Amino acid sequence: MADATSRLRAERLSALYAGKAAVKDVTLAFPVHTVTAVIGPSGCGKSTFLRCLNRLHELSRGGTVRGSVLLDGGDIYAPDIDPVAVRRRIGMVFQQANPFPTMTIYGNVAAGLSVNGRRSRAERDEAVERALRRAALWDEVKDRLHASPLGLSGGQQQRLCIARAIAPAPDVLLLDEPTSALDPIATQSIEELVQELKRAFTVVIVTHNMQQAARVSDFTAFFYLGEMVEHDVTTKIFTAPAESRTEAYVTGRFG
Repeated sequence: MADATSRLRAERLSALYAGKAAVKDVTLAFPVHTVTAVIGPSGCGKSTFLRCLNRLHELSRGGTVRGSVLLDGGDIYAPDIDPVAVRRRIGMVFQQANPFPTMTIYGNVAAGLSVNGRRSRAERDEAVERALRRAALWDEVKDRLHASPLGLSGGQQQRLCIARAIAPAPDVLLLDEPTSALDPIATQSIEELVQELKRAFTVVIVTHNMQQAARVSDFTAFFYLGEMVEHDVTTKIFTAPAESRTEAYVTGRFG
């Protein structure tokens, strides 16, 4: 895919823990308004790579990064770049739903807006409703916005976390195994939501579920032992991969 259509790009990106490489020299572009799935066996560097894309890896003990991550052509690791500003433009949702328990449903979504400067109550209300609608949650919570999020189901809590991540209107949305703790019905709801979200955002999803990757993504990258073995359109990865290790993984011979 041409770089002109890729808002986000990793270039020769390596992630290290105490000097030991967990991700090795990965170059990968993410086309706008698409879903890229990152797959591979446990411990292959998928989540570490994702955390590098919005400067969360450096918060890990001993975590360092080499190479570049370009957002609209600018390196997010440049010395003069504010990591908090990066995370506003590259939002992230984690494996376990983590709504803020001391805040209301409304407060959870509005939390991401506070770092973007002062807003009137009307502007804040509009942004919260827009995020909840995009997360397909508005109709389910509009009459209890000031209730605790802990009264929501697991799937609803995860959609609330998605709403919180997209409320500041980021350019990119990172999803780290967002359905691994959910039941099949909630999982289907999140997968359908991902297809809607790519209309507004560039989406990168780490998943251990190859069937999920095949269902939701336009492109797939296969990682193994910290290396990106292969990256291509999803249909090709699952039907005619170029690398023997990719074929062995997607056909279930290891992993």
